Amino acid sequence: MIRRVARWMFRGHLWLGILATGMLVVMAVTGVLLNHKRALGLMPDVPNQAEGPLAGALPLAALAEAAEAAVPPETAAAGVDRMDVRPDDGLIKVRFGDRRVLEVTLDLHSGEVLEVGERNDVFLQKLHSGEIFGGWWVLLSDAAAVLLLAVLVSGYWLWLYPRSRV
Repeated sequence: MIRRVARWMFRGHLWLGILATGMLVVMAVTGVLLNHKRALGLMPDVPNQAEGPLAGALPLAALAEAAEAAVPPETAAAGVDRMDVRPDDGLIKVRFGDRRVLEVTLDLHSGEVLEVGERNDVFLQKLHSGEIFGGWWVLLSDAAAVLLLAVLVSGYWLWLYPRSRV
């Protein structure tokens, strides 16, 4: 009985380790790239000075309209995906849901367009989380974590089992 469990544990450890390795390599590489996205030029860095307190900023709807006016019509038609407000820098980053993932950076108080460009790090974020493969694939990250735990537990068991027989 114990030999059968040991054999099952060895095979399970081997195959779970192989599966987990592929997923963990992708997650590790994309994680390192995401940690250094600004230094690698994957995320635009727009210097700006806040002109006043957040209370004096333009309404979000007006800022979204200004961002939509700064991009091609097909990008504006894709709609605003998210808005990242940075009060200390006095700016807002408006990201669109198009395939290119265009982002418009605006001054919070004047609505002036500071930069329009692609967000090259979005692909890495979606790959890192599994989101790139669709909604259900987000669970890929969770599966990798569970596989890693299973590999760790079975590895310790394989290491301890021969020692316990002494």
